[in-house]
Amino acid sequence: MKKIIALSLVTATVLVFSGCGSSNNNKEETKSAVTETANKVTEAAKETANKAVEATKEAATKATEAVKEGANKAAEATKEVASKAAEAAKETANKAVEATKEVATKAAETAKETANKAVEATKEAASGTAASASGNNEKGKAVFAKCVSCHGADGKTKALGKSEVIAGQNAADLEKKMQEYKAGTRNVAGMGSLMKGQVSSLSDEDIKAVAEYISNLK
Repeated sequence: MKKIIALSLVTATVLVFSGCGSSNNNKEETKSAVTETANKVTEAAKETANKAVEATKEAATKATEAVKEGANKAAEATKEVASKAAEAAKETANKAVEATKEVATKAAETAKETANKAVEATKEAASGTAASASGNNEKGKAVFAKCVSCHGADGKTKALGKSEVIAGQNAADLEKKMQEYKAGTRNVAGMGSLMKGQVSSLSDEDIKAVAEYISNLK
């Protein structure tokens, strides 16, 4: 820019001096000097314009590089954030799975423990029932001793060849029949009097026990 200004001043000076001279030779020389100066001014302007264009290109290139670098950094930052988010989500999912497994395991253990307790309670109840039945059978067995001579040790003998086989009959039915014999309201195959004599001395508890014992004879 300074170069252009300087050449312009030279041109102006030449023009001033050319106006003061009167010879043709001087005019020609002045014209030639002006033309040369103008060419130099044009070259200088062109050079300055080219430099300006180059500077603009360089600035644009640097700006583009800066934008590209910024975009790359933003992309990397986005990738890093996404990766961390994915890891966090994976960790959360794994923790949820572990928690679910733990809950399921505890539930299974609780269910197993409850089932075991139920089994034990059932066994205990069955054991108690068996013990109770066993006690009753011992009593019933003792009472049945007076019946063996007619009904046989296994309860399968028909008394006097007339009665039915009593072994394995329903306990409630046997108890009802013996109570009827005791009351004198039952008389099957002429056995009423005989049976009344056998059961009249038995208590209700004795009759119940012997009825249960007979029902279990097979």
